[in-house]
Amino acid sequence: MPKPRAKASEPWTPESWKTRLEAHQVVYDDRDAVQRAVNKLQALPPLVTSWEIERLRSHIAEAQAGKRFLLQGGDCAETLADCQPDIIANKLKILLQMSLVLVHGIKKPVIRVGRFAGQYAKPRSSPMEKGKGPDGADVELPSYFGDLVNKAEFSADARRANPDNMVAGYQHAAMTINFIRSLVDGGFADLHHPEYWNLGFLEHADLPDALRDDYRKMTTELAEALKFMEALGETGIDELTRTEFFCSHEGLNLLYESAQTRRVPRRAGYFDLTTHLPWIGERTRQLEGAHVEFFRGVRNPVGVKVGPNADPGEVVQLVETLNPDDESGKMILINRFGATHVAEALPPVIEAIKASGRTVLWVCDPMHGNGVTTDGGVKTRNFDAILQEVEENLKAHRAAGTVLGGVHFELTGDDVTECVGGAAGVREQDLCLNYQTPCDPRLNYQQSLELALRLAGWMSEDRK
Repeated sequence: MPKPRAKASEPWTPESWKTRLEAHQVVYDDRDAVQRAVNKLQALPPLVTSWEIERLRSHIAEAQAGKRFLLQGGDCAETLADCQPDIIANKLKILLQMSLVLVHGIKKPVIRVGRFAGQYAKPRSSPMEKGKGPDGADVELPSYFGDLVNKAEFSADARRANPDNMVAGYQHAAMTINFIRSLVDGGFADLHHPEYWNLGFLEHADLPDALRDDYRKMTTELAEALKFMEALGETGIDELTRTEFFCSHEGLNLLYESAQTRRVPRRAGYFDLTTHLPWIGERTRQLEGAHVEFFRGVRNPVGVKVGPNADPGEVVQLVETLNPDDESGKMILINRFGATHVAEALPPVIEAIKASGRTVLWVCDPMHGNGVTTDGGVKTRNFDAILQEVEENLKAHRAAGTVLGGVHFELTGDDVTECVGGAAGVREQDLCLNYQTPCDPRLNYQQSLELALRLAGWMSEDRK
């Protein structure tokens, strides 16, 4: 049975969450230092603007009506050290290229949302981690909760929760957003030209001939269509391919989020100005918890991750609590069931939301339910399982008469070897070649582009 839901009518402030139980709470040993960091964040300019947030809400409302599609992707956990131009540009490039493939396949504008400029905090299944100390002895230290909290290095000093990291996270997020805006405004010359993309892996991949031909045909058609529109000087294509980008991260550290939450002139309500699109994770979506309490009061669109054990009635209560007036553009349900569970677990949730009459954007996260560990202890994900979960989502929505409105991937624009499978041919024995992630495995450039090609093909078939 679902638990009693939080009362949305109760008074809300940016700090009312402090009266609730906070899952995955960060424990700091210097409260004065915490307050100094929070005061500093409150005094700094916002990272995003309220009008950008409202614009994203209008786009999400159109996606809820089936007129747009959301593509959300990026690192499992950003690191401050990765605030470098090449790394940021590569992530932006693969997301933009994936979005163009989707635009061509589904003939709808794509909302581009990056998991960056703030994805510095991560929940962990255990607050403590065992490892080897400098002398080789077994040591237990706090887990790595992302650079917003502590450091990945396995040492007592690095794993201490440091409130100054929140200010450092803000600074690096600001630099990332500034660079992204510069790239978007200046334009990437090759992004609208698939003939310049790194597609050589398709020629040598172990793919069925028919599928390889489909990929070739799709990229050729996309290149020709874009060239044709450019030659005509046609402005109509701009609505489909306009380079507009939004940022997102998991709203895990509520000290960080609330410090940048404020009212703005000539707009009603409060805005969390650390990001355009925050989301609540599967581990922190308790109805009576601090995270639901905080995010029910902000004007931002809010995503909620839902796993295979979610009670459909409780999911409805979450939606009602976070969006009591059923405003369009506000609620995103991100299911992360796993390839073996989605066919059974997703339909009851869809039917419960349909019966409630609530408006949500249905998004598939095929990454988090498909993690496996090799015999050698390496965390990875299988490309085929990721594909299967996306396809099962499409089938479930087709059967229910609803629409899959978006996808949520952990990916990078670099040639890492963290997920196995795909046309790039990454095998389990290849994981050691370039395994870079400090947390969960990500799709590399080639796997990400192949996934977009496959999804575009499926959704193109649905339009026929």
